[in-house]
Amino acid sequence: MSNRLLLIALAAPWWVFAQKPVDVAPVWAGHPVPFDLLTHGDRQFVAFYDAERDMIVAARTLGSAKWQFVRLPSRVKWDSHNSLTMAIDRDGQIHLAGNMHAAALVYFRTTRKLDIASFEQVPSMVGRNEKRCTYPRWIRSPAGELIFTYRDGGSGAGDQIYNIYDEKARVWKRLIDTPLIDGQGLMNAYPHGPVPGPDGYYHMVWTWRDTPDCSTNHDLSYARSRDLVNWENSEGKAYALPIRFDTAEVVDAVPVRGGMINGNTKIGFDSRGRVVITYHKFDARGFTQIMAARRDAEGWRIRTVSDWAYRWDFQGNGSIEFEVTHGAVRPAGGSKLRLDYRHVKYGAGAWLLDEETHAVAGKAAGEQPLPAGMEKVESGFPGMRVNLAEDTGTPPKGVRYTLRWETLGRNRDRPREGPAPPPSMLRVIESRADR
Repeated sequence: MSNRLLLIALAAPWWVFAQKPVDVAPVWAGHPVPFDLLTHGDRQFVAFYDAERDMIVAARTLGSAKWQFVRLPSRVKWDSHNSLTMAIDRDGQIHLAGNMHAAALVYFRTTRKLDIASFEQVPSMVGRNEKRCTYPRWIRSPAGELIFTYRDGGSGAGDQIYNIYDEKARVWKRLIDTPLIDGQGLMNAYPHGPVPGPDGYYHMVWTWRDTPDCSTNHDLSYARSRDLVNWENSEGKAYALPIRFDTAEVVDAVPVRGGMINGNTKIGFDSRGRVVITYHKFDARGFTQIMAARRDAEGWRIRTVSDWAYRWDFQGNGSIEFEVTHGAVRPAGGSKLRLDYRHVKYGAGAWLLDEETHAVAGKAAGEQPLPAGMEKVESGFPGMRVNLAEDTGTPPKGVRYTLRWETLGRNRDRPREGPAPPPSMLRVIESRADR
């Protein structure tokens, strides 16, 4: 599940945006799939599925409302896993992958710098382990090289693969000779990261999952690396690759059906640059609670942050609606950390945590990072939600761009019965980055 897709249905009043939205195109509204917005210099690119569910890339020059469009030979069905993701290499070529859930690699690359009209489909990267791809993601190496990672296999039985791109030869090769994490046919890892930290390391956490049933997540694990090739645990002990369940460092031995789920494990850093992992699990009463873990001299110190009387009893296959979400911790000044959350019963808010103990020290002041009213549903079709996707590129200083469109919610990747909602308008919203 993508951390870039926010499904929100709030009743806020519709006010005026900071800047007039720029319409992109009508898009499919029958179910949500993560789209991608990428700003590069004075150019902006959007990858999405249009009203006919075809894969489209749009491009414009910042300040203009005129878009150039290219239609690519791929069409989404009903699977909310089939996200789209773009990256631009050091030579200025655009890379696009997506529309894959345990499916053959779908990958396009331009042949002319920043020119979407030059997109060509590339049938394979290295020619191995490319028949059952899921969760495509781009990463930068310490030297700025483009790295592509994905899961090979299925939920409950998969490996994490990493490729690296050579711009001069225009070829991909394996970053490492083995999978980084190997489920051994018994389980698969759902990683969050690698996340570059202030300490010069890339940090990664993951849950293990035994079957397609999301309730079978278990055992939160951790690894770090300076170069994305050589990995170690939190004590600095090198991993022999691939990392397997019996060799992985365990942060918290959450059992199967213990209330932990992939997609809700986050890596943050405190003011001293220390890693703080946030996630949730069931407490002794069976209620879902947010946890915070930090590596101290004695080992991983785990603190229960929330005190909720609510159990999110998730289970089953396919994309599900999240009843509890949370962010990563971040410094808030005065030896405090900020941790945002959204809860189906307790609403949205943010805690101030004591940086040393992670005990709740109060409520954080509300933030208005987006123009007021942007989260209000416009469509009159029952059950519609607002989807937001943040810019994955580098916008001008002081400016923030956000994609906005409306759809029905997730449906466990199954077709819906009855009429589909009319297409919704995909828009780019410009606001101040400090709002």
